[in-house]
Amino acid sequence: MANSTVGVIFSNIHDHNIPELSRHRTMASIPYGGRYRLIDFALSNMVNAGITTVGIVTKNNYQSLIDHLGSGKDWDLARKDGGIILLPPFSDETDAPYNNRLEALKGITGFLTHRKEDYVLISDCDGVAHMDIGDIVRYHVEKHADITMVYHEEPDVDSSYYMTFAPDETGRIRGLKINGNVTEGKYNCYINVMVINREFLLDIIQDAVARGLTSFGRDILVKSVDTLKLYAYRFDGYYAGINSLQKYYKHSMELLDRKVRAELFGARDIYTKIRDSAPSKYNDDAVVKNSLVSDGCIIEGTVENCILFRGVKVGKGSVIRNSIIMQDTVIETGVTLDCVITDKNVVIRDRRHLAGCAELPYFIAKGRML
Repeated sequence: MANSTVGVIFSNIHDHNIPELSRHRTMASIPYGGRYRLIDFALSNMVNAGITTVGIVTKNNYQSLIDHLGSGKDWDLARKDGGIILLPPFSDETDAPYNNRLEALKGITGFLTHRKEDYVLISDCDGVAHMDIGDIVRYHVEKHADITMVYHEEPDVDSSYYMTFAPDETGRIRGLKINGNVTEGKYNCYINVMVINREFLLDIIQDAVARGLTSFGRDILVKSVDTLKLYAYRFDGYYAGINSLQKYYKHSMELLDRKVRAELFGARDIYTKIRDSAPSKYNDDAVVKNSLVSDGCIIEGTVENCILFRGVKVGKGSVIRNSIIMQDTVIETGVTLDCVITDKNVVIRDRRHLAGCAELPYFIAKGRML
């Protein structure tokens, strides 16, 4: 796998879906699950498959992403040849950032041209899943496909966010819709992971530029569905699509289910940046139920059904329920929170009472003091 596949991860493509959390960072570096960032799942899936070169396509607000990735040593990607390679948001021909996926791919043709691998694994950062990338690439090779698109069967949700398709009995895609209006039952949702032959990808980028095409999905995939060998790979494991603040809250709360944690983190490791934090401290009056508590927290109050990131402080007499509290947030005494999401470095002063609901969690922006 290391010799046959190179990885490409888009870090900014879906920033507009969660403006609350991506205002100061990329989608890729949104905190998740107490100690992870969204990019950790796509990156770990590639590393677990033996991929040793991963290009990260950036656009803006990527300082926190750089801080998180560092040299790549936490993913065993600190290498002289390959490893993590940050790709700029513009090409040699222009200093303007890309506006869509096709322009972004055009901007990284230099990177793709100089690689020797046969296949490119392309992934976005809007999904949380534990995938066997090696099996996906093997499927792609066995089918002699031009492009293999990974899908997940989604029940009873708004499909307007997703690309949907209908594979035949051999797995070949015969019909493909972008933002299709499916309101009932289940549908095959493309989860923004694909395998494509590297030389073929360079050819279609060059052809798209020559023809003035602007959309990879509409102008290439949809219009060429009958001529290209497009195949679908079904992913049946746990998948969390993060396309709104409500979905971020919903899927984060699913991590409190032991079965979900076992499926997401059990088979192979999900790697992240290691911090040498002190263990969490629970005072005599602390009560903690059904919660994920990261290192370095100090808890003096009550925490129920919550996710606490590193360095969170919960003051005496405070009651925190059904909430996501990000790194270094300070909750002072006598505070009540229910269905609240705080970004990093928030301070909630004494005797504040804040509440949202599962459909509309109350969000507090980074660095705010209430």
